Amino acid sequence: MKRTNNVNARLLSLYLGEGIIPYKSERVVHATSEDTSDYQLVEAGDLVMNNQQAWRGSVAVSTMRGIVSPAYIVCLVSPRLDPAYSRYMFSSSGATSAYVVSSRGVGSIQRNLHWPWLRSQLFPVPPRPSQVAIARVLDQETAQIDALISEQNHLVSLAKERLRAVLDSEFQREQGKRRTTVRRTLTKLTRPPKMAAGVITAYRDGVVTLRSNRREDGYTFSDTEAGYQGIEKGDLVFHALDGFAGAVGISDSDGNATPVYHVSAPSTGDDAEYLALLLRYLGTSGFLAAQAPNVRQRSVDFRNWTTFANVPLTLPPVSDQRRFVREFRHYESRVHALIAETERNVAFARERRAALITEAVTGHIPIPGVQL
Repeated sequence: MKRTNNVNARLLSLYLGEGIIPYKSERVVHATSEDTSDYQLVEAGDLVMNNQQAWRGSVAVSTMRGIVSPAYIVCLVSPRLDPAYSRYMFSSSGATSAYVVSSRGVGSIQRNLHWPWLRSQLFPVPPRPSQVAIARVLDQETAQIDALISEQNHLVSLAKERLRAVLDSEFQREQGKRRTTVRRTLTKLTRPPKMAAGVITAYRDGVVTLRSNRREDGYTFSDTEAGYQGIEKGDLVFHALDGFAGAVGISDSDGNATPVYHVSAPSTGDDAEYLALLLRYLGTSGFLAAQAPNVRQRSVDFRNWTTFANVPLTLPPVSDQRRFVREFRHYESRVHALIAETERNVAFARERRAALITEAVTGHIPIPGVQL
């Protein structure tokens, strides 16, 4: 039974690998509704499941009170279960398997959890004293793993901050630079769509590439290429609605894109890659949002080329631009290598954590005082 009309309660969300935590607007694809009267009340100890992502493990027992999306499934946990043990049991691989077989497939990413199927699933439950003993051991063991994960994530944050500091130093410096605008620096390119070419996408990490280079599913394709434009390798591509979040860069492929993209090339000899880095910096730093006439939630509208062309730029001599790009890319590659290694360590630690929980819950590791 859904408990609604608790609009004054704290807004919560369920994040994969993090559980139920306070809602973070910058981390969700869909913004929350202004009217939260239909949102569901969650009490500490309630089980919360993401209806479409439960099969991936997006399930948690809440440790706080608040409200969550109407799309979630919220359940009361039986008093037969120790609260601490229930958090581990419902996140074990055995429970995840139950979510998989109780879901209806929607593509290869989202699967709708079907409650009538899930409620008939059987979950083995040990005696209450054994639950308490298992939870106690897992609390100790997972705390060490969580500390390691936190430390590794901190290293990633520090590495990203160092990259940002390099960009801050370059793009906030004005000495020795000329003042100009996008209009006087870039020429808008208009090409017909390329026959049998793939679709180009500008991603928020600054990569502009064919969708097929990342993934094929989860996109919406048009039935017609009307309005599409051709893009060539080396073009500077700016997403007019998402450039404020970093969706700008140099295309690494030939292909087609929708009219929402501004495709351009330097008109006065400036370095295209430097300009792309600068525009991305202006977006992620919030500068572009202040320049746009139409700012909507989670988007900044620059679809009008004239509006975008008025954005002011400050540029050093071309030789300095090229030197900065060369040095920054070299440093960036080293930092990204460090980040990749750290993220592999985090992934391994999370896998070990999940395996430990499953082994303990299913009785595959001996725990003093436990009878399964």
